[in-house]
Amino acid sequence: MTPAAIAAVADALLAANAAGSQLAPITDWLPEFDVASAYAVLHEIERRRAASGWRPVGRKIGFTNRTIWPRYNVFLPMWAHVWEETVTQAPEGRATVSLAQSAEPRIEPEVVFGLAGPVTTREDAREALAAVAWIAPGFEIVQSHFPGWRFKAPDCTAAFGLHRALVVGPRTPVTAANRERLAYALPRFELTLRHGERVVDRGVGANVLDSPALALAHLARVLATQPDAAPLCAGEFVTTGTVTDAWPVAAGQSWTSDYGELGIAGLELRLA
Repeated sequence: MTPAAIAAVADALLAANAAGSQLAPITDWLPEFDVASAYAVLHEIERRRAASGWRPVGRKIGFTNRTIWPRYNVFLPMWAHVWEETVTQAPEGRATVSLAQSAEPRIEPEVVFGLAGPVTTREDAREALAAVAWIAPGFEIVQSHFPGWRFKAPDCTAAFGLHRALVVGPRTPVTAANRERLAYALPRFELTLRHGERVVDRGVGANVLDSPALALAHLARVLATQPDAAPLCAGEFVTTGTVTDAWPVAAGQSWTSDYGELGIAGLELRLA
């Protein structure tokens, strides 16, 4: 894509994000728009945000849960930055997030890692966890700037990776003493998602590219192929993708998560 075309798509997406509005999928009006083009647009959006004072604090990986690929017609993961302006810390396990100016928002319960250093590109959960300082529960609020959640992989990649907000819950240190147990439990634990008192969904850690730790290594490999993307580094955190399906949400609702045998605290989220 030409710089002018990249800028035009970035303009359209930033305007939709500011207004909480929607537009036709980019691939409808730019048939040549592919995943490489989408990351070029995303890089332009991130450049503009940083120039305006926004601070990137980590990354989100989307579409790591293979069980939902056919539903959304997206068959590969993607990533985007998360920002100080879009992240809420919930060290006590409770938070409130506004859905104002959101476009068809949905909730995703996730595993979040805080990084202590560079992440291996090898598909090895234990090696990946060696780069992790802490693990936490997360709720990502995702949204679709394309009506009805109908899009292709390039569309959702360019559109902020569908990211709207992220809540990071209580942090559990990852140490030499618990790393082996976590590597074993991450693909096996069952996550329960509740709306009020009602169980809405359950999912297992293996839904996320066979383990959230392997999703972290996957992201490191992807970034190594993208010259414009900085590698993962100490101080960042990465939210690894939804363990269950993504569920529609509305203001006034309360949602909770339980991480079962993984042994980390869950989260309680109220939506305003």
